[in-house]
Amino acid sequence: MPETDTTDAAETDAVADAEDAAEAAPSEIRGGAPAEAAEPDRSHLPLERRIEAILMVADEPQGAVHLATALRAPVKAVKAAIEALRDDYDGKPVGDRPAGPERGFELREVGGGWRIYVREGYDVDAADFVLTQTPTRLSQAALETLAVIAYKQPITRGAVAAIRAVNVDSVVRTLLGRGLIREAFADSETGAIHYETTELLLTQLGLNSLDELPPISPLLPDGEEELPL
Repeated sequence: MPETDTTDAAETDAVADAEDAAEAAPSEIRGGAPAEAAEPDRSHLPLERRIEAILMVADEPQGAVHLATALRAPVKAVKAAIEALRDDYDGKPVGDRPAGPERGFELREVGGGWRIYVREGYDVDAADFVLTQTPTRLSQAALETLAVIAYKQPITRGAVAAIRAVNVDSVVRTLLGRGLIREAFADSETGAIHYETTELLLTQLGLNSLDELPPISPLLPDGEEELPL
């Protein structure tokens, strides 16, 4: 029988080991582009708390599918977590957990999505606090946004932003906090909230109705009859 060339076999094994080591090494060592850092795994965190964190900062109602996509979680699990949160806020038992106290806020379904609201019985307290903590003078941006809503109501936040050509999220929150505007309704298909002015604005302006607002046409550039849609 022919003799096996052990030298060639050893060299082949050594080359294979070196290639494996090179593949396992970081891209910086191999001379390639740095690999993107993997996102930290958050699946160990309670799904209810993760949903709660998003709802606390969201300006618009969030649907179960949207939340499931953002959290990379099954839609069924997200829906179950939402129901658990709602029952928890309402002071009902959740699974093995006994019933707790009713919270000052609630989870409400609006326009096909979910959003955290102040519970109705505590609206006055929340409104009084906001009004006493907020300076009386409105910024120019807030006045301009308020004017758009007053003349175009009911109107969505996106439509206001399109007219002013700037982001109006924080300004709308300010006007809501002042009680000068309110949520009129949510679109049944898109969930977009439409805003309208309140009686407080009429009181502040000394008007009996919106019909007493001055005509806008004389204030617009020549050739424009009304605010753009």
